[in-house]
Amino acid sequence: MDELVARVLNAAELAGASYADVRVVETRHQALLVRNGLVDGVSWSEDVGFGVRVVAEGAWGFAASCRMEPQEAERVVHLAVDIARASALAKQEDVDLGEPVVQHGTYRTPVQVDPFAVPVEAKLELLLRADHEMRRVRGVTTTEAELVFLRQRKTFASTEGSYLTQEIVESGCGIASTAVRDGEVQRRSYPNSVGRHQQTRGWEFVVEQDLVGHAARIAEEAVALLTADPCPEEVTTLILGGSQVALQVHESCGHAVELDRVLGAEAAFAGTSFLTPDLLGRFRYGSEVVNITADATLPGGLGTFAWDDEGVPAQRVDLVREGLFVGYLTDRQTARSLARLVGNSPHGTGRSGGMARSAGWNRIPMVRMTNVNLLPGSWKLTDLIADTDRGIFMDTNRSWSIDDRRLNFQFGCEIAWEIRHGQLRRMLRNPLYTGITPEFWRACDAVCDADHWVVWGTPNCGKGEPLQVAHTGHGAAPARFRNVRVLGKR
Repeated sequence: MDELVARVLNAAELAGASYADVRVVETRHQALLVRNGLVDGVSWSEDVGFGVRVVAEGAWGFAASCRMEPQEAERVVHLAVDIARASALAKQEDVDLGEPVVQHGTYRTPVQVDPFAVPVEAKLELLLRADHEMRRVRGVTTTEAELVFLRQRKTFASTEGSYLTQEIVESGCGIASTAVRDGEVQRRSYPNSVGRHQQTRGWEFVVEQDLVGHAARIAEEAVALLTADPCPEEVTTLILGGSQVALQVHESCGHAVELDRVLGAEAAFAGTSFLTPDLLGRFRYGSEVVNITADATLPGGLGTFAWDDEGVPAQRVDLVREGLFVGYLTDRQTARSLARLVGNSPHGTGRSGGMARSAGWNRIPMVRMTNVNLLPGSWKLTDLIADTDRGIFMDTNRSWSIDDRRLNFQFGCEIAWEIRHGQLRRMLRNPLYTGITPEFWRACDAVCDADHWVVWGTPNCGKGEPLQVAHTGHGAAPARFRNVRVLGKR
């Protein structure tokens, strides 16, 4: 490994690169799925490769390979340099990375029990028990139980003098029940939808989720939703469960503050953003109870590490402070661009926020979310419901849609309950809510406290061409929003 890294950096300098870095990434992935009482799949994959990024003639070049050989290293370097020189023919300005970043160190995800040391038989036994508890509920049509584990070892080195090694471990799990009757389909998931909840922790995370203990409830709710009243169409007070708040943060804040997106890098694929640099430090994004951060140091988050994929240390950055828009997600190059755009503003320091992340050895790092969090407030959920005379409580995402500027959105949830006189009443099916991002967050008047706060995992965030799927975290607790339009699919 050391020999390959040294050869890459030496070859890059000899080829005329003014800057170069190399990332060697080894990934191990395990997934287990039980469906309807049977083992549906057990997969195990491993891969390793390296990616080389260079600046030559003021432009970027990137190339990668899975052949871990000295001669291949030199071939990849020269290819990256050739690509950079070709790119320089169409560049608008030279790449500016700011001051050199020199870091040395080693990091490992804190893990109590190595998930890869737990026997496959024990993992399948857990899934089959949870599946069995769901299938005991009369009226359930299909059941699923899933476990996913990831270990990624990364080595990063640059011509600026950095040399870093990291080992990231993730554990994920989830169960779901689906009930079907007379053309109506209802699904309930736990702990989160879209397959699973996931954190950078070990097997202990799976044990804490108590899949078996929640299985019967999830199945019973799926069946009950078949005959529940449809969600009414009205403008009312809305309380969202923590996992749904996390998705709301992800879609309407996290993507909106990716600075490369703001500057047009995603315009042809996933859109732009309404949070343009002229709004920085002066735009009221939400109410005074809305405080949003990006924090790569947060224990357990899928966006937690010690250094990003440019070797910049993990850090916490304010994005929204007491409702005011104050920060972006940045890498080294976009941070310099922001400094030029906003001049002497305290919001444009020119220093990277440490948000350059890559999906693997064959992908170039880009600005990605780390752990984008709505900070906890002061409410207990029971008190928040009791304080609400009339409204709707929605939980667990079912669908999402948001425009390419991250303004207009509509989200659907798996389940809802009517709130009357401070109490949860009848169950409601097919609930939806819609809004405009800043109006919605300005209508937030309460956030639950740290006892309700969970760092939710989103292991399916897509961005870039070619597509990169990132793992992001979102700390969130239940929150209340006033005068929201809700509706139901009949």
